[in-house]
Amino acid sequence: MITEAAWAATRTKNTFFSERYHRIAARRGKKRALIAVGYSQLISVYLILSTGVRYHELGAQYMQAKIEQKRKTYLSSELKKQGYQVSLEKTPMEAIPN
Repeated sequence: MITEAAWAATRTKNTFFSERYHRIAARRGKKRALIAVGYSQLISVYLILSTGVRYHELGAQYMQAKIEQKRKTYLSSELKKQGYQVSLEKTPMEAIPN
């Protein structure tokens, strides 16, 4: 039943579980990704039942944004270790050369 629920979750569009499946399947394979999604669903259900909070869909971009923020923090800390003063500003897309 867990794998069936995981299969159903992976077929939805723009959801956290779908994105998680595709990210893991690219590295580890479809079967392992399916088990990982099922495990994530079990953890979510347990937390929902034990705490009584409502389910909040994180969305497909959640992990990408989290990875991007972690990378920014890491790279700025590396520059600070080298003695640079760092301030991050987002540049407009028109200013970025191809």
